[in-house]
Amino acid sequence: MRKSEKHNIIKNIGSSWFALGANVAIGIFLSPFILHRLGDAAFGIWVLIFSITGYYGIFDLGIRSSIVRYVSKFSAMGDQDNLARVINTTLFGYTCIGLLTVLVTFAGMPYLDLILKIPPSLQATSRWLFLIVGASVALGFPLGVFGGALEGLQRYYLVNWMNVVSTVVRAGLIVVFLSRGGGLLALGLVTTMVPLLASLLRMWVTLWILRTPIRWRYVTRDTARLIANYSGLTFVILISSRLRFQTDEIVIGSSLSTEAITHFSIGARLVDYANNVILCVAQIFMPMSSQSDAEGDTSGLRKMLIAGNRACAFVILPIFASLVILGKSVIEVWVGPRYISQSYPVLLVLLIPMTFLLAQAASTRMLLGTGQHGSYGVVTLIEGAVNVLLSILLVRHYGILGDACGTALPLACTTILFLPWYACKTFGLRLGTFLQHAYTLPFLATIPLALTLLLEQQWFVPHRFLSLIMQLVIAWGVYGLCLLWMHAKNYAFHIDRDAVSSEKEAVSCVLLQERA
Repeated sequence: MRKSEKHNIIKNIGSSWFALGANVAIGIFLSPFILHRLGDAAFGIWVLIFSITGYYGIFDLGIRSSIVRYVSKFSAMGDQDNLARVINTTLFGYTCIGLLTVLVTFAGMPYLDLILKIPPSLQATSRWLFLIVGASVALGFPLGVFGGALEGLQRYYLVNWMNVVSTVVRAGLIVVFLSRGGGLLALGLVTTMVPLLASLLRMWVTLWILRTPIRWRYVTRDTARLIANYSGLTFVILISSRLRFQTDEIVIGSSLSTEAITHFSIGARLVDYANNVILCVAQIFMPMSSQSDAEGDTSGLRKMLIAGNRACAFVILPIFASLVILGKSVIEVWVGPRYISQSYPVLLVLLIPMTFLLAQAASTRMLLGTGQHGSYGVVTLIEGAVNVLLSILLVRHYGILGDACGTALPLACTTILFLPWYACKTFGLRLGTFLQHAYTLPFLATIPLALTLLLEQQWFVPHRFLSLIMQLVIAWGVYGLCLLWMHAKNYAFHIDRDAVSSEKEAVSCVLLQERA
């Protein structure tokens, strides 16, 4: 790997983590602030509306991943004409999708309180909030073309720094408006308008970098067909993702109450924060694998599969250990002790299968980057359908914990039984070789951290922010020393050539090249 590529990777991941750190820090402060200002019922509606409008992401049709793939490919080839066609064709398609989203929002407004158990005093407010959020999502579709183009150019750092500024400004305005007596509608306006302004800035930056003209003549059927062929299977994965992670609040809201959504969302949000941390690492592997695939570098793809998933495991495994051992203290310090009894079990149930998925986050991105995601899409679609059915069945008997189990069980089957085998088959690695080289070192490095946390728990259980931070700093300091030792011994990032070039795997490489 060239020095410039390493520098770009470090810059992208570093800025992603900084942006995520700012987002998490602000979220840790804002979530309890909003919760206690609005109350459980209104906060539950807030979560519910965003869960419903999250389904609008289905209208993406997998186009955004196509933008990342083909901008990366055509920019590397210096093909400015095809680059202009991709930008303009997707911009036209997204504009049409945005108009459809507005129509769906208007059509759904009158039926919102008929389907969900919303208190009568909040029904009118809920409808207006639904309109505000739905309209912002509609505008976000065409503006999202330019964020996807920056990712395809591997300029994640530009996206991240703009997101940091947007997050800080949005948080400040939320505090100001809620402190002065603002409610759900004020919160909705601030939360949606600031990101839209950031999207306009991304559009200007992207057009300045690419110098791509916005012209009707660049909207072509051939480009639309190219994008559709790739995005069709990506669309299946997109639907699966929505069924996985954005049905829970709707199931709970229609079966239980908006207050129950609040208890569920606390545990689920901690898992979501862990997910965002890993995505900061994994997102770079989609354009990188697309470029390697275009160059026919199959050996590089196999090394990327091991190194990428090892990097993800180095991050998610210590997070998993920290949340399992200190999860109750985290919830108590964050939102208060009365949420522990219901939110912590939800956290555990969701965290376990998500850890298996996030430890393989590079695999999923590389499958998308190389266009080898067909079978994975079908499996995840089946998983999503089973998720919904199980959640509906279990929530009525076991409450929010039953809903969490309905999500966790099929997700565990996909991530444990299918994904490792399929990724290894696709990129030409033996499963045992992959598991050994990708996960042994992260697992061993996490053991001292877990033991440190358990030992600290014997001394005292933290109930305050400072004592919680102290325990985490000590344990993660131990983890950091383990990583430094591995780095000094050249263990952490070294990949044995024999691990990716055995005779059996060489045959798989030939097959992979033939598919390419």
